[in-house]
Amino acid sequence: MKTRVARVTTVVLFALVMGVFWGTWFSLSRTMDRLSPETFVAVGHEMIRNLGVPMAILLPLALVSALVTLVLVRREGQTQAFWWLLAGFGLMVVALVVTLAVEVPIDNRIETWTAATLPADWRSIQSRWELWHTIRTFVSIAAVVAVTIGAVGTARPDRASIGEVGSPRGAVAGGRSA
Repeated sequence: MKTRVARVTTVVLFALVMGVFWGTWFSLSRTMDRLSPETFVAVGHEMIRNLGVPMAILLPLALVSALVTLVLVRREGQTQAFWWLLAGFGLMVVALVVTLAVEVPIDNRIETWTAATLPADWRSIQSRWELWHTIRTFVSIAAVVAVTIGAVGTARPDRASIGEVGSPRGAVAGGRSA
């Protein structure tokens, strides 16, 4: 039961993280280059204010949940689930690295801008942010797919831990235990 709760928690938390990335990419980021300087700065400031703190909590929480799930799944000998969950964890770590190495430094710059103080190369900075946001979004989608497969598609014990076909290890034909 613990493992099942951990799996569901991990999938939900990963989906929430991915949802933030997807939502901003799908609804706004793809058209940021069409915004006027004033609108770009105003929207950028609001997005940073609205998402900074919640994502600083949600993304690490999702990764901690995945680590707990990995430990539980490994203890139960669910090899396939473990590898899928590990792949999802690794992909979400990539999303975190992109966030911290590229996105947050650009956000920190944008926070200081006003329409009157935009640097001459603000469009190229915005384009760089958008490229990495797109990469991060699709990496997070792959992470959700992997943890979902690990949580749902591989919930049964591996073949190696089954004695007779269809029977748990140690069981004998006819349903009597050894």
